[in-house]
Amino acid sequence: MWCVPTITEEFKKRMEDILDLYAKPYDSREPVRCFDEKSKQLLKDTRPIKNTREGKPRRRDYEYERNGTTNIFVAVEPRGGHREVTVTKHRKKPDFAKEITRIIELPRSRHAATIHIVLDNLNTHFEKSFMETFGTPEAARIMSQIAFHYTPKHASWLNMAESAIGIFSKQSIRGRIPTEARLRNHARIWQEGSNQDHAKITWTFTVQDARTKFTYNEVQN
Repeated sequence: MWCVPTITEEFKKRMEDILDLYAKPYDSREPVRCFDEKSKQLLKDTRPIKNTREGKPRRRDYEYERNGTTNIFVAVEPRGGHREVTVTKHRKKPDFAKEITRIIELPRSRHAATIHIVLDNLNTHFEKSFMETFGTPEAARIMSQIAFHYTPKHASWLNMAESAIGIFSKQSIRGRIPTEARLRNHARIWQEGSNQDHAKITWTFTVQDARTKFTYNEVQN
C-alpha cells in the first residue's frame, strides 16, 4: 500500500519528473535505469537438512548461524528489458560509485549520450561519492554521462528497481543462504534468466493520473 505524505512542491516536481521519464519511448541514446539496493543476512544451517518422501518438503531445523550481512545492488532498464544484480560486502560511497560506473560502462551503454538513473535519497547516492572515490576530474567525467532523478521522500514506489528487488527476493533468495558466494550465484542465475527473457516493465501511472489522484490544489509551500 502506498504511503503518501503531504504533496509539497518538491514532491510534485520530483514525481512528475520521474513520471515524464517513464512515459518516454525507449531510446538507446538516453536509456532509463532504475537503481536500488537491499541488505541480505547470510544464514547457515547448523544441522543437516533432512530429506523426506518424494513430494514432501525437506525438513530444516529452526536453528541457524549468522554468517554476516551483504548488500545487493539492482539496476533495471524497464523498457530495455535488462537487469544488473551485483553483490557487495558493503553499500558505502565507494561501492555505490563503482557500481554506477560499471553500469554506465556496459557494452549496451556504448551509444548512450545520457543515462538517466532513478534512485532514492540515500546519503551515498550523490556526486560526492564519485569525488571521494575517484577524484574530481574523473567524477566530473562520470557525471557528464548520467542524469540522476531522485524520488520524492517517502515515495520509493516510484522507483521500479524496488519492484525488481521484490521479484528477485521472492524468486531467487527466499530462505537461508549461507555464503556470499552462494548469493552471488543466485544473483547471476536470476540476472541471466531475466535478461534472456528480455523481461520488460510496463508502467501505467501517468502525470495526469497523479494530478487527479493527489489533488494538487492542496499543495502547500
